[in-house]
Amino acid sequence: MTRKQRRLTMIGGSLAVLAVAAALVLNAMRDSIVFFSTPTMAAEKHIPPGKRFRLGGLVQPGSLVRGDNLAISFAVADGSATLPVSYKGILPDLFREGQGVVAEGALDASGVFKADTVLAKHDENYMPKDVADALKKQGHWKDDYGAKPGAAAAVPMQQGSAMPTQGASR
Repeated sequence: MTRKQRRLTMIGGSLAVLAVAAALVLNAMRDSIVFFSTPTMAAEKHIPPGKRFRLGGLVQPGSLVRGDNLAISFAVADGSATLPVSYKGILPDLFREGQGVVAEGALDASGVFKADTVLAKHDENYMPKDVADALKKQGHWKDDYGAKPGAAAAVPMQQGSAMPTQGASR
């Protein structure tokens, strides 16, 4: 065997070992790759009580109930399924009904998701303050930028005009 053949054999063997290792790691993390499960996915997977996972969806309007000692219960929905959630602690500032939420915890025996961490997601209409101020200054600001997704109107721009970027001058 020549030096070139030995080198190619070593490289090929190393690549094969690396491919097998990557396949094993990805197979082991198959369920953990998803950032969160929706209520529908949680029902389809038949997640057993006590197994920790992340639940994501929208907080159902009218479902938020505050109890004693920072106890809170609400329902998380994804459009086709709803899952009740209970949490004890201080909620994030962005948490509100109709808003996206990701909760981490486990199901109990009665089917209620007991969360120990709640993260509120900001909406898709987020706009940096300097961009919003620039739009207001030019008169292109619409009051419905904070409306629900799909309800916002398009920004009318005159031909030849452009939205200024930070530091741009006219």
